[in-house]
Amino acid sequence: MLQVAKNIYDYRELMATLAWKNIALRYKQAYLGIAWAIVKPVTLVLIFTLVKSFVGIESGNIPYPILVFAALMPWTFFQESASDGVGSVVGNTALIKKIYFPREIFPITAVLTKLVELGINFVILAGLMAWYQVIPSIYILWVPLIIAYTILAALTIAFVGAAINVYYRDVGTALPVLLSLLMYASPVIYPLQLVKDKLLSQQAAGEWSDALYTLYTLNPLAGIIDAFQSVVLRGASPDLNAMVPGAIMIAVLLPLSYLYFKRAESYFADVI
Repeated sequence: MLQVAKNIYDYRELMATLAWKNIALRYKQAYLGIAWAIVKPVTLVLIFTLVKSFVGIESGNIPYPILVFAALMPWTFFQESASDGVGSVVGNTALIKKIYFPREIFPITAVLTKLVELGINFVILAGLMAWYQVIPSIYILWVPLIIAYTILAALTIAFVGAAINVYYRDVGTALPVLLSLLMYASPVIYPLQLVKDKLLSQQAAGEWSDALYTLYTLNPLAGIIDAFQSVVLRGASPDLNAMVPGAIMIAVLLPLSYLYFKRAESYFADVI
């Protein structure tokens, strides 16, 4: 990991150029431009709020629209950065064939570029908090760590996915679909407290309830989304019990994902 940090520093100017290219290409000739970063989460909030009116999801003392928007922020950042990271190597074929530099620059840059859109969503969240009179507490200082954890989760998928995508292009097409399905196994539409109540309090699955809850929290986004909502909206510290299983999985899988990427990168120029 120290070598990764060194590569990021040594090639920071290249990363800045690639990041600008990613942003320019994404919104080039788009009538709404970077406003699309706002349209997607706002549209999903409206849809989920409509669904909530029929289903009756309990949101506690936090208004549902701002609760679901706070859930969508880390989720959308993770989904789009992971997807862009997987396609980053194939999308820079010309550079790969011309000159050598550490290829992990591509997925890392793709993930970090999404911080621009995340920053825009923070502005919207601040406006919603002012509208609903939600006052942040000292626990909001957890936000940078939660975002850093989300970046590591996205890179875990981006490294291995980018390497496999060079050989099997179906991966880049299938991943957004799979991640969209994963959203329903994450506390985006519903709060994590609902899962806790069903499995830990009510023991809805009988003797399997505790194991199923642990399995649910192996999804890093479960802990990330709940923690983000807690520190920003609820004025509470993150639920570390919900974060630990996913964090352990990322700690194991991220180095393996990176090693697989580095092992495969020597053949990128020949295959791509």
